[in-house]
Amino acid sequence: MIEPAKTDSTSAAEMSVAEYVAMQPHYAWRRGLMRSIGRALFTVAFRLSFTNTQNVPDTGGSILLMNHISLLDPLLCIGAVKNRFVVPMSKIENARHPIIGPLVRFYGTYTINRGEVDRKALTNSIELIKSGQLILIAPEGTRQTNGLTQPKDGLAFVATKADAIIIPAAISGAQTWMSDLKRLRRSRINVNFGRPFRFKLDGRARIPRDELGAMSEEAMYQLATAIQDPTLRGVYSDLSKATTEHLEFV
Repeated sequence: MIEPAKTDSTSAAEMSVAEYVAMQPHYAWRRGLMRSIGRALFTVAFRLSFTNTQNVPDTGGSILLMNHISLLDPLLCIGAVKNRFVVPMSKIENARHPIIGPLVRFYGTYTINRGEVDRKALTNSIELIKSGQLILIAPEGTRQTNGLTQPKDGLAFVATKADAIIIPAAISGAQTWMSDLKRLRRSRINVNFGRPFRFKLDGRARIPRDELGAMSEEAMYQLATAIQDPTLRGVYSDLSKATTEHLEFV
């Protein structure tokens, strides 16, 4: 039996990892359209600034490491990066939402089942990076409006398996956007891109679990450093504790 060809209308959840990776060029026009519309709308609705965008490399498998303080955060990161397309990971609930779901599918976002080890989502992430894509990861797994908390386990695992360049994408000011709009105020929102780095692998294919944890902690301090609003640095507020033993800046 011949398998039906994958089309732009086929969702990421319906594809194998290889099929989804191969479909990336077909999403380009959709992503370009949504990025342009999003930037235009955000410019009207918010006092928006993107800083240090030159830290996002033009090519190569990479991860945007994002703090998560509002529903808008993935859209802000998508709009901030103009030299390439951002491929975000979204919780499966968003894909099933009657309003958000069609947008998630239209853009070609891939999903993750939270509360479990979603091996397909991890493999999607790794293979997208290996194919040269720029993916978006919120390491805490869910919104944290009061500041950074400790990350989940997936970040360092994905980054080391794919030898990814990591760019902190630090968002400030978005946590009050909805209440501000209700008061006809334009929130002052900033997306600041930190110094890119990768984890030191020293030729190793497998990294011990405790070392993965240390890598994640150092990455979170790099994200905290890039956040312009100090109140959003959370448990990583004391930047004097930041180390770079496992990091290689690029």
